[in-house]
Amino acid sequence: MASTLIQFRADDADKIEATQICDNIGITLQTYFKICMMRLIKEQGIPFSMKMDGREENAGIKALKRASQIAEENGISDMSLEEINSEIAAVRKR
Repeated sequence: MASTLIQFRADDADKIEATQICDNIGITLQTYFKICMMRLIKEQGIPFSMKMDGREENAGIKALKRASQIAEENGISDMSLEEINSEIAAVRKR
C-alpha cells in the first residue's frame, strides 16, 4: 500500500504537551494521529461529539441573553446608545 506524508502546523507549546501526553500513555504523536485517522475512516465521521449540549453556559453570557430577552419583551431592544445613556442618567437623578 502506498503511503503519503501529511503535514500541518501546530503551536509549539501544543505539540510539546501533546507529545508528553502520548509519551505518558506509551505511544508516539505520529501513532496517535494514525489512530485518529483510522477511527475517522471506521466511523465515517468524527468519532466523538462536537456538540455543546450538556455543557453549562457561561454565567455572563446567560445574563446577557436574559437581558436581551427582557429588552425585547419590553420593546426596547432597538434603543440607541444615546437613548440607553439618557435612561441611565434619568435613573441616577432620582
